[in-house]
Amino acid sequence: MVDSALPRVEFAALPQGEGSLTLGPLDGRYREAVAPLVDFLSEAALNRDRVHVEVEWLIHLTRSGVLPGTAPLDEDQEAQLRAVVTGFDAAAIAELGEIEKQTVHDVKAVEYFIGRRLEGIGIGRLKPLVHFGCTSEDINNLSYALGIKDAVLRTWLPAARGLVASIEDLARSARETPMLSRTHGQPATPTTLGKEMAVVAHRLRRQLTRIAATEFLGKINGATGTYAAHYASVPGADWQQVSRSFVEGLGLTWNPLTTQIESHDWQAELYADVARFNRILHNFCTDVWSYISIGYFAQIPVAGATGSSTMPHKVNPIRFENAEANLEISSGLLDVLASTLVTSRWQRDLTDSSSQRNIGVALGHSLLAISNVAKGLARLDVAEDVLAADLDGNWEVLGEAVQMVMRAEAIAGVPGLDDPYERLKDLTRGRRVDGERMREFVRGLGLSGEAEQRLLDLTPARYTGIAAQLVDHLD
Repeated sequence: MVDSALPRVEFAALPQGEGSLTLGPLDGRYREAVAPLVDFLSEAALNRDRVHVEVEWLIHLTRSGVLPGTAPLDEDQEAQLRAVVTGFDAAAIAELGEIEKQTVHDVKAVEYFIGRRLEGIGIGRLKPLVHFGCTSEDINNLSYALGIKDAVLRTWLPAARGLVASIEDLARSARETPMLSRTHGQPATPTTLGKEMAVVAHRLRRQLTRIAATEFLGKINGATGTYAAHYASVPGADWQQVSRSFVEGLGLTWNPLTTQIESHDWQAELYADVARFNRILHNFCTDVWSYISIGYFAQIPVAGATGSSTMPHKVNPIRFENAEANLEISSGLLDVLASTLVTSRWQRDLTDSSSQRNIGVALGHSLLAISNVAKGLARLDVAEDVLAADLDGNWEVLGEAVQMVMRAEAIAGVPGLDDPYERLKDLTRGRRVDGERMREFVRGLGLSGEAEQRLLDLTPARYTGIAAQLVDHLD
């Protein structure tokens, strides 16, 4: 038998360190959209926050006078210590990396890194205070909390709020624009485009309120959360107060009861809320994609852009499709984080250590999706003529209004209006009814003059209830 397979081609090894050669798209193709998160959730940012926590803990211990033989540092010494954090640059990252190669322990490397700086400041005698009473998780949980807090409140949340504001703007501008509803994909009672956009904005806004109210918890209480080493070394101190004042001084909420690790429940709560935001936004993307498909929205072409490699007429809704995929990836990762982080074997295991390194990836895909939806919305025009034509082609949706008026008239004593639902069902079910046929039917019902005229004046485009008024709930 002849082997028809193509010969194996051996490629040259690609150069390392190139932006286009990363394994993940967030660090390559989509870097620009997610770059702000790097300042808070990258490995370098985590190490900077570790240095920050260790420095502040040392300063806190000297200020509190909790250890005999220590005294507060002077202003210049404190400033020089804090400059280690604010000046944390590429050289510092490289140095810390070299130390970690020796320690094979990231937090211990930070301890040694700071110890070197104390000598330069002239307070080398305080080296024993670095990492005093701490287990690695004391530093890590606080560092992650600080990074996540900044990432969410300073980057993700403003972007999400900006997107919701754009949806709200669309809701307000299209509040009076009548639109045929589709329940189960079938023509249904009309609404307005603005009201439907307001529903989405309202749902998303609720999630943002929950996210903005997140409690970012932290602890610093030793190897198993008992302050055992603290009281063994300085038994007369109020270590709970020292711990609480330090955690709260970092802008976090103190968790008084933990094992070796902070329990991460607050993270699980946050990730569930962000995932829920993602899924609501995903629903919005699929709806907008469908509205584009039936012509309710026209897409404004981008000059010079190509919609299809072979069909030059196409303007594809790629922003919404891209967002769908990224929202699914983000939500999947957030679900895993939320379920994994609330569980730890007995007093400690390391599953959280590997899991938390993916927080930036999870939030990055969400941020990328938000960026894409915002860009997609900016390129949409409402095709009011298409919406109007769709309404005019579906007069049967007035069947609901007619039969409800018949019910009200029957209750008021108007005779001959039995079985209104069945009569409208016979007229409209599975059939297209035009305006003339509907008016003819209304005239033959024997309604009171006022009720008959009300129905004769009604069109699908006018049968929107108080849809436009409901948009005011956004305000």
